[in-house]
Amino acid sequence: MINKIIAKIKKNTEIFALTLLVIITIVSTTYYNYNKKKIYSNYKNTINNIYFKKTLNHLFSNLEPKYKKINHKISDGETFNTILEGYSLSTKEINEIKTKLSKKINLNRLNTNHKIEFTIDQSTNLIREFIFQISNTEKVYLTRNYETDEFNQKILVTKLNKSVLYKENVILQSLYKSAVNEEIPINTIIEFARIYGFQVDFQRDIRKKDSFQIMYEVFVNDNGKLIETGEILYANLKLSGKNFPLYYFDKKGSEGHFDKNGKSVQKALMKTPINGARLSSSFGMRKHPIDGFNKMHRGTDFAAPMGTPIMASGNGVIKKAGWCGGGGNCIVIKHNSTYQTVYAHMSKFANNMRSGVRVKQGQIIGFVGSTGKSTGPHLHYEVIMNGKRINSQTLKLPSGKILKGEERKLFETKKIKLDVLKSEKIIGIN
Repeated sequence: MINKIIAKIKKNTEIFALTLLVIITIVSTTYYNYNKKKIYSNYKNTINNIYFKKTLNHLFSNLEPKYKKINHKISDGETFNTILEGYSLSTKEINEIKTKLSKKINLNRLNTNHKIEFTIDQSTNLIREFIFQISNTEKVYLTRNYETDEFNQKILVTKLNKSVLYKENVILQSLYKSAVNEEIPINTIIEFARIYGFQVDFQRDIRKKDSFQIMYEVFVNDNGKLIETGEILYANLKLSGKNFPLYYFDKKGSEGHFDKNGKSVQKALMKTPINGARLSSSFGMRKHPIDGFNKMHRGTDFAAPMGTPIMASGNGVIKKAGWCGGGGNCIVIKHNSTYQTVYAHMSKFANNMRSGVRVKQGQIIGFVGSTGKSTGPHLHYEVIMNGKRINSQTLKLPSGKILKGEERKLFETKKIKLDVLKSEKIIGIN
């Protein structure tokens, strides 16, 4: 029997060898797959093991870099001490930094424009370097001298390049929207509204398809990034076909915007202390929207979106910045012995707005809201003359100064140069 099997194998050697090879391959593959699944299952169980996870987390948490960099933007109400104490710095360390910085900065009057950056050596919890950003162009830079354990100080000034830009557009919806569409910086738009705010009511005087022109300065860094805006050198509003050009005159003591005849546009008070608003309720008798009965409305209401900036209509000192009952959040400014102005229903005040603070005409003092007795976001604006509330929209204020003599000659020369520069900008040769 065995001899017969051996004879058959010898006779069919190739078939037998191939069959044996297939069987060995199947067995080997099955065994390999079985081991592979077993290894993967063990690996998965190990990775998901809670103790293994905790061990890994502990190891990685202790692999922090030696130096830790911190960027801190100052918020309202923060003090220099509380900021640094929040990062567990010692009183000695804080006082050393304050001593260095106080020569250049008033650390008792921080504002939200300030930024601080510092690097901590986590092995000693000491500051390695400290940067205090004073403005867009200036920083104080402190570095630790490890030999003396004191700070060296440098003032870093960013070099800016000045450019003059020219833009124009047709006003289809509002001056603000048309200016934004031309990518004009917000600060420049607000300044444009301010200089025309003495003679133009932006709600009543502007019609569809009126237009504007503006030539203004910008300051950019070496990367071309806008850092600051400068003066509006030339501006023009074309209203109902009539042009109202203004020129910037930079002679010391007479700086400002003047019309083509050398007459300053600046008056004691602006006609409209807000841009992009509509007159929603004028001065006089009206049915009160909340109380429901007729009463005298001794101010002017300007409806505007929540958060719209509100400007001081003239130079003066803040008499009150707080809650005014039905007026909600309000600011009262005393301009001189004759005039005071009131701004009510604000959502919030601008930084550092408090009693006794001096403000400039056109400065942002707060933002439109609906606080107090109010049915929607708007500014309630009052002008008080000699203790009596008067209609701000019919108030006749004397015009600003008129340039004469040598100043007038200088202005005429300046005006010609600006007109030439504007023409060059329009045709693209400058």
